[in-house]
Amino acid sequence: MNQWPHLDYLGWRETCSALHLYLQIVGKYRLAHTPWLNHSWNATFYVTPRGLATSPIPDGPGIEILFDFLAHRVIGTCGNGHSISFDLKPMTVATFHQSFVHLISELSGTPTFNGRPNEVSFPIPFAEDQRDRPYDREAVQRLHQALVSIDRVFTRFRTSFLGKSSPVHLFWGSFDLAVTRFSGRRAPLHPGGVPALPDDVAQEAYDREVSSAGFWPGGGGLDYPAFYAYAYPAPGGYRSAGVQPFGAFWHEGLSEFILPYDVVQSATDPDEALMAFLVSTYEAAADLGHWDRDLLECAHGQPRQVRAPDAALAHDGPSLGGELVERDDGPTKGRYRIVIDGIEAEMAYSRAGARLIIIDHTDVPGALRGRKVGERLVRQAVEDARRDGIQIIPLCPFAKAQIGRHPEWQDVVRR
Repeated sequence: MNQWPHLDYLGWRETCSALHLYLQIVGKYRLAHTPWLNHSWNATFYVTPRGLATSPIPDGPGIEILFDFLAHRVIGTCGNGHSISFDLKPMTVATFHQSFVHLISELSGTPTFNGRPNEVSFPIPFAEDQRDRPYDREAVQRLHQALVSIDRVFTRFRTSFLGKSSPVHLFWGSFDLAVTRFSGRRAPLHPGGVPALPDDVAQEAYDREVSSAGFWPGGGGLDYPAFYAYAYPAPGGYRSAGVQPFGAFWHEGLSEFILPYDVVQSATDPDEALMAFLVSTYEAAADLGHWDRDLLECAHGQPRQVRAPDAALAHDGPSLGGELVERDDGPTKGRYRIVIDGIEAEMAYSRAGARLIIIDHTDVPGALRGRKVGERLVRQAVEDARRDGIQIIPLCPFAKAQIGRHPEWQDVVRR
């Protein structure tokens, strides 16, 4: 089975629209009966080997809903052992709504929830939407295959972040699979204005600084499936940042980076193409937004390998385990480099006179994150500057953040 199947949004958009509304009905039921968790995380779906699931909902004896995209059924199970289901097939939204209400009642739950769609144009109450909707079984199965692959990459990406991070989950409002990282700082009040969504929901969702990425099957201004990435608030220069892979671009209408799904699906290594997009867009947000990357990041997780705690990796000098920070110094440019386990990290600088250097770039590969490698590069530059009687202008956001956290280094900084 192709792990990255071809997706033709225009060929199944009517089914996609119907599925979106079906997910909203079930999601709204979960929302109505689950205590609020920051940023609406209490209302989402999760990718499973068979489809999309809610996780247990605290209603009645405890209820879980699964959209089974292999058997094409909606399955409800509860804590007393009962299981009820109905077919996913061509029908109206009103018919789906009626079938779902019956399912919850049969599971001894309370089928009360808001009856109007969110985040869609011209919303029609579910119980009144009598338009016949198609159901393309093969297209739904292809979407599920893609979601399983995307979930795998998103989950791996999530392992390299120590700060607050969302689960990999699907929001039924905009029908997107997403993963979000947080800087740990408060954000300006969001202006709201999302169609058919209360402003207080959007404002709570964005009350902390975020770098978020996700996947849409299509719609919402795009006639094709695509990955997206954005930062809130977007730091200066964000939209002009160089991101990977080739084919990713800044979409002015959406104010987000976009990577068409077809670019990933057709890549020699789709997983790594998508990972490049996730990493490069995050790094643009983190560097330009002056996130504390050394504190927030670590290497990608590996099965059965416990992450080494920071206390074991902390070091006051420029070397660790015998590796030394090396310097390549030229008449106009230079760099500091260190190689650990065969992986090189570097920090580049330019000379702006006999007694002034400008640090303009730092590159620490993901495999070395969380080992204070970047701090050691900056530390060596500071020590050399003191010895040689020169000053530093840290234009690189990472180096600037590192120097800002060390009051004892300020003597070499050009004001």
